[in-house]
Amino acid sequence: MPTLSQDGLAALAATLRTQRQRIASLRAVAGLDGFIDEMISVVGERRGLADWTALGSMADLGRIMSAAAGHNSLREIVVRSQDAGGCAVNLGDGLIQLGVGLDFLGTLGAPRHPAFAPFAATCRSCSVLGTSYGRTLAFEFEDGKFMFSAVSQLSEIQPQVVRGSLADGSFLANCRAATLIALTNWTLYPHMTACWRLLQREVFANLDGRPWMLLDLVDPSSRADADIRQLFETITLFERHCRTVLGLNLNEAAVLGRLLGMGELGSGAQALCARAAAIRKALGISQVVIHNARLNAVADAQGELVGEAGPFCQAPRKTTGAGDRFNAGYGLGLMLELPAAERLALGSAASGVFIRNARSATLDEVIAFIDDWARR
Repeated sequence: MPTLSQDGLAALAATLRTQRQRIASLRAVAGLDGFIDEMISVVGERRGLADWTALGSMADLGRIMSAAAGHNSLREIVVRSQDAGGCAVNLGDGLIQLGVGLDFLGTLGAPRHPAFAPFAATCRSCSVLGTSYGRTLAFEFEDGKFMFSAVSQLSEIQPQVVRGSLADGSFLANCRAATLIALTNWTLYPHMTACWRLLQREVFANLDGRPWMLLDLVDPSSRADADIRQLFETITLFERHCRTVLGLNLNEAAVLGRLLGMGELGSGAQALCARAAAIRKALGISQVVIHNARLNAVADAQGELVGEAGPFCQAPRKTTGAGDRFNAGYGLGLMLELPAAERLALGSAASGVFIRNARSATLDEVIAFIDDWARR
């Protein structure tokens, strides 16, 4: 069930029009990950140099690979681009394009990989953490994406490396000036729990107010159950110093629910709301948001809401990074102290523009998207 009527969507668009000056004054901090994403299509059939079709679904590739078991086989891929990626980079770019000033700290490589240059140029400040960046091969299909990430080099990101980046005091100063702090990609950094604990002690415990803290773990399916359970304690500790929001997709909500003793995640709006509420209560944090292509849900101290994820796009130009742009829109809603239903709609609009255009949405584009949504 949608949480905003047509009139409610129109009112949200009107509110955003009046908030331009305020948005331009907002500050956010994002970190600590940075990846180079290679966007890949698997060739279904090639008829000429520029005449080819991609495999449409992950199931198609699965059948081809299963049929090849026991003997060698080959399938052509097309690397369409090398993009600056990583959740913090994507989320940060989403906030910047919406008009928010961003300070960034993350693994962009030393020397910094050239693909990060356009992003770095739009940040208020951009600092490199460590010497390496992550690498993801993102195989995109009409029904989703499957990503392979090379991350062993990221084991260098340990508390002593993070502490070195704090030495000049700029990260603490940036966090003190921020309305929103976003920390992302716990899963692919082996020592991130220890790094987050360090930041809690040496940075967040020294903040003057209680800014919003937006956490995005990334799919933890490959991590040991014991590591994830230790992470739960760390997430709870964020709430001491920040109003903490955990963003999850469906798979992440299922994994966390299983380890918290909640059983299988059901389908539909009611199940989504119930899972968000149960995880929020178990972790003792301000909010849990679950987002996917059809429905989004949020649980906070005031209750639970579920909303449509915007007009569905049958032929998205890009899906990798769509969840990060949802988080950017939702994060802006937090910074503006919008009601929960409007935060969900703003996140959906930011994601909706992204998947149609393969780039982050500007504020004008988000407003136009919401206006169009209200007329449907």
